[in-house]
Amino acid sequence: MPSIADFTKSEIWTIESTLKERWGKENEIELQFADTEIRLHMGDKETTVCPAVIWQYQGCNFIIFKSGIQSYRCQFFYKGYQQYGTGVHEYDDIGDCIISLLQVQSDQNRENQIEEENSDGSLPRGTEVKK
Repeated sequence: MPSIADFTKSEIWTIESTLKERWGKENEIELQFADTEIRLHMGDKETTVCPAVIWQYQGCNFIIFKSGIQSYRCQFFYKGYQQYGTGVHEYDDIGDCIISLLQVQSDQNRENQIEEENSDGSLPRGTEVKK
């Protein structure tokens, strides 16, 4: 079983800087570090222990897994049954990984808000009905 190194200071700095840029310096985001078990390859029967960075913001949980040297996976979730990924299996750049993660979450959040606004059966704002 391969041993995967923890996140480097540079990788952590990239995550922290991106979060400050996204949500502002006044929104102090506390990063938590954990070890997780994931399958590195689809056919793997065994899991591999991988370091992860986890944080929470406005009811959404985010996680970045380090699956190798310059290899990252990510997802976000609201509840156990509401898990989302970016559509990219693995990134080779931590900056691309976190930016994609935050963008997809922002898009999903916007979709959730639209669904809530229109849960009464009304048309989305700005929709015109042609007669």
